[in-house]
Amino acid sequence: MAYKIKYDEEADVLTVVVAEKGKLSYAEELGDIIVHFDKNGKPLFMEILNASKIVPLMVQGLAKKEVVIP
Repeated sequence: MAYKIKYDEEADVLTVVVAEKGKLSYAEELGDIIVHFDKNGKPLFMEILNASKIVPLMVQGLAKKEVVIP
């Protein structure tokens, strides 16, 4: 499966598209991460807000196998 990743520098939002097909039904916000779902609960894409701060911490966490993002 291929993922499409887009970064909006002005808004500082990283978008990861996980499904090319599907109609957006609802979204759930988990702090700085918003996951968008179709009517069946399948994730379509997620947005990482404040990406320039969050993503580097995620990468560090991958190296350590764990991370806590405040």
